Amino acid sequence: MPRKENKVSARRLLTLTKLTLSKLGSSGLALTKLAFTKLGSAALAFIKLVLLKLGSSALALTKLVFTKLKFSTPARPKLTLPKLPPSKLTFAKKTPRWLILLSSLPLFGMMAAFGIAPNTSVEDVPVEHVVLGLEIPEIQHAPNGDMTFWRQERIQSGDTIATLLSRLNVNSRDAAALIRDARDMKAFHQLVPGKPVHVQSTAAGDLLLFRYFPGGSEQLVLERTGNGFQPSNHAPELETHVQMKSGVIESSLYAAIDSAGVPDNVATQIVDILASEVDFHRDLRKGDRFTVVYDSLYGNGEPARAGRVLAVEFVNQGMPYRALYFQGQDGESGYYTPDGTNLRKAFLRSPLEFSRISSGFSTGRYHPVLKTWRAHKGIDYAAPTGTRVRAAAEGIVAFAGWQGGYGKVIILEHPGGYSTVYGHLSAFAKGLRKGQYVRQGGVIGQVGATGMATGPHLHYEFRQNGVQRDPLKIAMPAASPIPSKHMAAFHEYTQGSMARLDMLRGTSLAFLD
Repeated sequence: MPRKENKVSARRLLTLTKLTLSKLGSSGLALTKLAFTKLGSAALAFIKLVLLKLGSSALALTKLVFTKLKFSTPARPKLTLPKLPPSKLTFAKKTPRWLILLSSLPLFGMMAAFGIAPNTSVEDVPVEHVVLGLEIPEIQHAPNGDMTFWRQERIQSGDTIATLLSRLNVNSRDAAALIRDARDMKAFHQLVPGKPVHVQSTAAGDLLLFRYFPGGSEQLVLERTGNGFQPSNHAPELETHVQMKSGVIESSLYAAIDSAGVPDNVATQIVDILASEVDFHRDLRKGDRFTVVYDSLYGNGEPARAGRVLAVEFVNQGMPYRALYFQGQDGESGYYTPDGTNLRKAFLRSPLEFSRISSGFSTGRYHPVLKTWRAHKGIDYAAPTGTRVRAAAEGIVAFAGWQGGYGKVIILEHPGGYSTVYGHLSAFAKGLRKGQYVRQGGVIGQVGATGMATGPHLHYEFRQNGVQRDPLKIAMPAASPIPSKHMAAFHEYTQGSMARLDMLRGTSLAFLD
């Protein structure tokens, strides 16, 4: 009987080996033959090393093999072997061990690839379903009455205060109270589309504060007081941002400034700053370029208004003109060229910001009203009625009233024997009177067509010791430059502005904010 069991066991082992080799294919058979042929006894040492490295996993797998083959682990199968020569007897005695190890090695790969091998049965794999209950903690809700919210809406075309408050979830009772208390406020009747409105309210819709920014630096705030709302004078905190704009003149200075998105007051500053260097009425050409760096003031994240020009470059007919703002330690400020030359001349090149010359200085001109030839000892600037007229230099009002063909006229006297005349005005500046001091660039009147005039324009005369001179040809005296002892401070103060102008040279940044 023992011999029969051994034969049966050996037969099973042989069958398992064949099955393993069939699974591995011809590659497995070739590999096994190569191992026995080339390695000899080294193959046994290698298999022992593999089992040693695998440790307990190999032992468990070997036990599983023995269990499936119905081997008893302690018992070692004994096979009746034919008598062999001594050289072959040792190998024959060890054949069962070789067969077991050889059969076990492919099983390691088969067991490792169990999850991905095709046509693999998974019926014997135990599956356990685990269901765990999770407790959700209780969330404590704060009372709604203690919570306040800030909400924002932008005014849309056709909006009213009532529709805005409805979108902001303000209850009808407080909305009616706010409209009642703010009915006399002008800003509430002039809602500007795109402007923001902020409200502070409770979760129940009770209004606590209403805030509206109409524009500029203006801020309208109404706070809850009892059963109504009272205006609060809270000036908005303004932040200063540096803006850079650049543009090219294609048709007119107006069009170039508009297309570049430059605010009107910045455009006015550019003309004032460079008025002594560039004649914006006669000298402009297509292709002229400008670059400006200026402060822009923001309130609550919204643009409020433009501030001071920090630097400007204007390229007129290929000639660049630069101006840099500088404020000294003594508080004196102005605009200077990069080498410290003061750009403020004693007289402006033109008393108007924007216009065109309709008639120049001449010793003989056909008068359109008198119908005769006579000298024209001044310059006529065509401009719409109401255009602001500026003082060409600081001085004293010598005359303000009606004077023959000049119509409404202002005469200013300046230091050094100079005087200027502004004729055909439609109105004088409010409060202007004889003997009053006016600063350079200050508004003194408005363009009109009074006296002997065929249309609205300004007649401007420049007199030296009572004699009319051509203001476009005479050399105007300049103001004092920066002293040499302050040049180091000047360069340090303006280096940032110079760097920005250099960066923007040849670059169009029309809408860089």
